[in-house]
Amino acid sequence: MRSQVTVIDALKQEFQASKDLIVHSFEYYEQQICLIYLQDLCDSDKIKTDIIQPLMLCEKESKFLLHLLSLSSCESIQNKRYLGEYIISGNVLIFISNGIYSYNAIRSMDTQSEEATVETSVQGPQKAFSHDLSTNIALIRKRYPSNKLSVEYQTVGTISKTSIAIIYDVDFADKKVIQELNSRLKRVKIDVIQAVGQLENKLSNKKIHLFPCMMITERPDRTVLNLAQGKVVIIMDGTPFSLSTPTVFFDFITSMDDIYHSFWIKKLLQVIRYLALIITLVLPALYIAITSYNPEILRSQLLLTIAGSRAGVPYPSIYEVLFMMVAVEMLVEASIRLPRVMGPTATTVGGLILGQAAQQAQLVSSIMIIITAFVAISNFTMPISAMSFAIRCIRYPLIILATLFGMVGLVGGLIALICYLANKRSFGTPFLAIEWGSTNKIETITQNPKEGHS
Repeated sequence: MRSQVTVIDALKQEFQASKDLIVHSFEYYEQQICLIYLQDLCDSDKIKTDIIQPLMLCEKESKFLLHLLSLSSCESIQNKRYLGEYIISGNVLIFISNGIYSYNAIRSMDTQSEEATVETSVQGPQKAFSHDLSTNIALIRKRYPSNKLSVEYQTVGTISKTSIAIIYDVDFADKKVIQELNSRLKRVKIDVIQAVGQLENKLSNKKIHLFPCMMITERPDRTVLNLAQGKVVIIMDGTPFSLSTPTVFFDFITSMDDIYHSFWIKKLLQVIRYLALIITLVLPALYIAITSYNPEILRSQLLLTIAGSRAGVPYPSIYEVLFMMVAVEMLVEASIRLPRVMGPTATTVGGLILGQAAQQAQLVSSIMIIITAFVAISNFTMPISAMSFAIRCIRYPLIILATLFGMVGLVGGLIALICYLANKRSFGTPFLAIEWGSTNKIETITQNPKEGHS
């Protein structure tokens, strides 16, 4: 029995970062019995039904051992070297009669997780997080089977007492980021917190911030990628999203499909997204600057085409730009608020009718209809919706600057935007850094699962 105590102490030391490790010791028929498992990864009802209750009903220890061996997913462990792998795989280790037995009690998550609807993927996994905290932690542990994964539980909200879990890899995560995050969580003073977006606003150093400093995602595969890159993840009970920090601008332009495609396809898709970012941000202001102040920038043929298109429009270009941009914003907002059955049809029909009627009434030019369509489509290419909302907001100050000062105002606005982003920090990390962490860590975990990470 002394050797078993040594093994149990070694397992506790190995999983000292995992706060959800359960070590349940008790005496039964003058025998010391110990159960070791991960609480969020194993099904507690299954453990109770197949292990605890039969143990209480069996009159002799030998009968209980026969019951264990009769279970299809139970086996006797002879090699004690890889006991940690059994725990990470969702097994319960049973120490009894100088023997060690493993019983597979992993929680079934196929019926509890939901389909990804916000961040869709063509080739990647289709499952998203659920609203249950334990299920979400189990999803992460299943995709990231590491004994270095730390799970810390806290509560936020003075009234709601919402449970959250802070997850990170102790080998990869920056200790300063963890300390800063815990410090900010202690300063959060709010009655009710119901979503990670609300928590992200409270964790920001500045009360008014435009670009997000933390990433909100519904995808377990993206969350696991963030963990492998050394980021800290927050999971909240009651919401199917995770919060990752620190983040850089590059993270918000990257889709999970990029790592599932070949190199050149990935680079092509990223170039398309950056072009779309420039188009949706600059094109409306550029149209105003050219038509109102600097027509000499364009070739004469194109300039005559634009002038002919605007011949019947009685208002300056700023009015038609604002009219169409506000109309698009209303259509997008309506598509979000309407029921799913009615949303796509109503917004598509409304957009077609509105654009055609506005052009026939000579309220806007035909070239403005094309620009509006380009801007709307380009904005939808952003993989993360938080960045899409930020780009939609920053578009209007550029429009105002282009209206007042032409190309000089547009260029000045872009320089001010770059300076703002260069000065922005996400938990001490420059927001315009090329990339946080390295995907090579994922390859290390995959190729060496028994060295450092089980």
